[in-house]
Order: sequence, then C-alpha cells, then structure tokens
Amino acid sequence: MRGLQSKTIVITGGGGGIGGATCRRFGDAGAKVAVLDRNLEAAHVTAKAIEAAGGTALAIACDITRREDVDKGVSDVLARFGPIDVLVNNAGWDIFKPFTKTQPVDWERLIAINLTGALHMHHAVLPGMVARKTGRIINIASDAARVGSSGEAVYAACKGGLVAFSKTIAREHARHGITVNVVCPGPTETALFADYKEGAGDPVKLEEAFRRAIPLGRIAQPDDLPGAILFFASDDAAYITGQVLSVSGGLTMAG
Repeated sequence: MRGLQSKTIVITGGGGGIGGATCRRFGDAGAKVAVLDRNLEAAHVTAKAIEAAGGTALAIACDITRREDVDKGVSDVLARFGPIDVLVNNAGWDIFKPFTKTQPVDWERLIAINLTGALHMHHAVLPGMVARKTGRIINIASDAARVGSSGEAVYAACKGGLVAFSKTIAREHARHGITVNVVCPGPTETALFADYKEGAGDPVKLEEAFRRAIPLGRIAQPDDLPGAILFFASDDAAYITGQVLSVSGGLTMAG
C-alpha cells in the first residue's frame, strides 16, 4: 500500500496477537514501529521480530490506563522516531460473564482499558497531528459494538463508545487533514478469545458453533486483521474517514 515507507507508527497492545501481527506488517512495509504494551517483554518480542526482518522498531512499556505512562511513551517515540504519523489503538481486555454476574470493579477496569485508555492516547497524540495538519488514527473496536455479544455487555458498551468517539473525532479533525477509522474484528484466535471460550464452559462446542455461523467457515487468525488496518493508514485511504469496517468472515454484515 502507498505511503507507509518511513512513517512513524504507534500501536498499543503491540505484544499481543492482533497487535503483534499488525506491528510486523507495518515493519514489512518499511514503517518505523513503536510497539507499546504493558508487558514490556512481549513488546520486545515483537520489536525483535521486526528488526530481524530488517525493519525498525522500538519496544515501550506503557499501561494506557495511566496517563503518565502514555505521556512518557509518546515522548519516547518522538525522541526516537520523530512526529507520529499513525496511531493504532489496539490494546483491549475483557471478562466473559453475564452482566448481572459482574461487579463495579470489573466495569471500572473494562472501561479504563477499552475506552479511557484510547482517550488518553488520542489526547496525547492528536495535538502533534493537528499542528502538522496530517495523521491517521485507526481504532480497533469489535463486532460486539455493532451487534452485541452475550457475556460481554460492558466490553461491548466500551467498544460502542469507541466507535461513536471515533466518528466524532473524525468530524472534529477532518479540517486538520486527520482521518479516523475503525476496524471491528470478529472472533479471532488470540489469548482474549481463548479466555472467552473458557468462560463459556465448553470451549470446543463454542468454537464449533462460531465456525458454523461464520460464512467463510473458520475463526480468524491474527494475520487476517493487518490488511484492513494498514489500508486505513495508507495513502490509498486518504479520502476515507469516520468509517467502520468489520473483519469477521461475514459473521456480521452490518451496514
């Protein structure tokens, strides 16, 4: 895709499944990749894989729920790579219980990671993009935000909020040359999905039910997501903003 060479990319949750795959794909495209993750060891694994393939990467420990971590992480990226061209808010967390079985402490953590953390990242990165009148932001939500998902009420609420927030920021900053778009994964073979299956009580039966429900007939792999994310970050998507794209094998076909 056009326009990714030498760009500075910041990806949260870059040590995980989808985040790691996306970081590596940006590295393959010639971008400078800042891998942010609360697990520094996992971030280093991703960064080293990028460097081993001939790319440029930086691992940064960052808990997006802590504004001081976010500010330091952004400062480190600026010092090493210069202005941030692309922000991918990918970090997320979930628990899998009926809403009435959850507690306020669960809601607080879900909101802090899945919504407030992304707000921190936008607030720290947007001023630089506004000053330079250019930038791409891609927020990773979930199809739970579009159609709901049993056992994920608060997670779905956070991701729905992220979708609405993204559309509003897209409107506010279109005049600054900044685009904001959303990618919504469906069921994907990640640690989060493994936890979801365990929470259901019968992981094998649940996975088979998903597989039957997905028109393309399989659960997504992390490598199925980066194509959509890199597209929104590229020059090929320069006239696209405020949009939501599901990558779910057809499980959801929301308009």
